[in-house]
Amino acid sequence: MTNSLFDLSGKVALVTGTSRGLGQYLARALASAGADIAMTSRDKQSLSAFADEIHAAGRQTFSVDLDVRDENSIRSAVASIEGHFGHIDILVNNAGCNIRKPALDVTWEDWNTVLDTNLRGSFFVAQAVASGMIRRGYGRIINIGSVTSVAGYAGLGPYGASRGGTRQLTMSLADDWGKHGVTVNCLAPGWFRTRQNEVMYKNEAWVEYLTDRIPVKRPGRPDDLDGAIVFLASESSRYVTGQTLLVDGGISTGATKATL
Repeated sequence: MTNSLFDLSGKVALVTGTSRGLGQYLARALASAGADIAMTSRDKQSLSAFADEIHAAGRQTFSVDLDVRDENSIRSAVASIEGHFGHIDILVNNAGCNIRKPALDVTWEDWNTVLDTNLRGSFFVAQAVASGMIRRGYGRIINIGSVTSVAGYAGLGPYGASRGGTRQLTMSLADDWGKHGVTVNCLAPGWFRTRQNEVMYKNEAWVEYLTDRIPVKRPGRPDDLDGAIVFLASESSRYVTGQTLLVDGGISTGATKATL
């Protein structure tokens, strides 16, 4: 095996939702492997510091406004990126949101906000990017899912529905586009500390409970995703498509402490 299997030099990666959190870590990992980065936010001014960081690491960047709940915004952003770089080789569908509520308290608007962002947005961004990939006969699409793609948790009804849908969408698009040289996979993190769930990690009892349920006995660190994202974006995964790669410390095994 050679390093060329994981080399992204000359590739352009579009990572949505890069103003904070895991989006920045994923983009940073791809840049470290050699990719130039197209980054998005609903306010591209919020990306300036991160763009400077990627530039300092020797990679090219391009920042665009993108609201994944707006079809015109999606098409305009993709067209701008293709106009700037000439092509998009890798898409990381990372932009997402969550609203945590007991199921009886979820409103119609809560549901629409989460599903429109996480599921509908991912589909239409993938659709917009895939047309160029198909013309060139090459592409890597990575939809960001979650351990909730395969497991249910109380208080996460809309979010779990969106992430379960992301897994199913991934398989459908893989079947659609595989013959064109485009692979589509789902990267599904487990419990990682982000700005979205920061409040939960302030509860020491909850963190202890969570850690006990994870076979490797700790929540995820953002750099735990580096190898997985580069693998799915690179030549090393050329025969992998339609799959969900769980990076969750084993929590999806359903294992609990044994009582003998």
